[in-house]
Amino acid sequence: MSQQSTRNLVLIEPSFFGYNPETASTNDFQVDARGGGDATHTAAIREFRALRDMLVEAGVTVTTVQGAKNCPDAVFPTWFSTHEDGSAYLYPMLAASRRRERSEHLISFLQKFYILKSEALVAETEGRALEGTGAMVLDRVNRVAYIGLSQRCDEKLALEWCAKTRFEPVVFDTVDHAGKPVYNTGMVLWIGTDVCGVGTGYIVEKDRARVLASLARNREVVELDNAQIRNFCGNAVEVRGTDDQPLLVMSEAAYGLLTSDQLSRINRYITRILAANLGTIETYGGASAGAMVQGLF
Repeated sequence: MSQQSTRNLVLIEPSFFGYNPETASTNDFQVDARGGGDATHTAAIREFRALRDMLVEAGVTVTTVQGAKNCPDAVFPTWFSTHEDGSAYLYPMLAASRRRERSEHLISFLQKFYILKSEALVAETEGRALEGTGAMVLDRVNRVAYIGLSQRCDEKLALEWCAKTRFEPVVFDTVDHAGKPVYNTGMVLWIGTDVCGVGTGYIVEKDRARVLASLARNREVVELDNAQIRNFCGNAVEVRGTDDQPLLVMSEAAYGLLTSDQLSRINRYITRILAANLGTIETYGGASAGAMVQGLF
């Protein structure tokens, strides 16, 4: 039986981190805060290493790989996914700076452990994208892929991937606080082994009941409000720690907005919540822990 989460992770330490104007037009979670320069990068590295150390102390096996140069979003390695059958899929990214993250040394790292599947990359020449574990949130146990459509998530590409991998697609539309599609599904949904969190208000009304019903078939659903999603409560991730205990990784900002009822329900299924200070990364990068942590299945 497939596992939803793993104890083995890879984190990408950025060679450069900062606000990326190239991705800002589709990411309304970014704050236009240019000009931070070295101070921003230094703060992000501090946050990154503190998260890494927190994971290691909790019994998680973490491999740290240096990110490609001149890639301000390298800390978010959503451009690949790994699978228990020994395959790793590479995904077409919308922005040129995100495509550059597929550096030779990172590809070589993946090839040591996985057979790479890169057929979808040709879509980049057509301006189409399927941004991996950001675009598709996977229920690995039940083989369901939750797919929120956006400029970074092409429906045809997503359905082709699901057909190849035998995942059932659950496709839906979203709308964010700026009235546009949420740039990545992983901003509004995280899925653990027995519990999930979902920003119901960001899923359009015509699709909401169908998505909730699908999620509720296999786990407890914790609904997150719009303010919580805006502050990254939806961008969390389950990992495994000491004795294979399930842990939920999120930012301090997100954790601080969870209600006592939500925490009680999550803690029925999660041994411990790891809350890291990711303020700089969230502000300038427009994503959080769920986009930083990549499982090695």
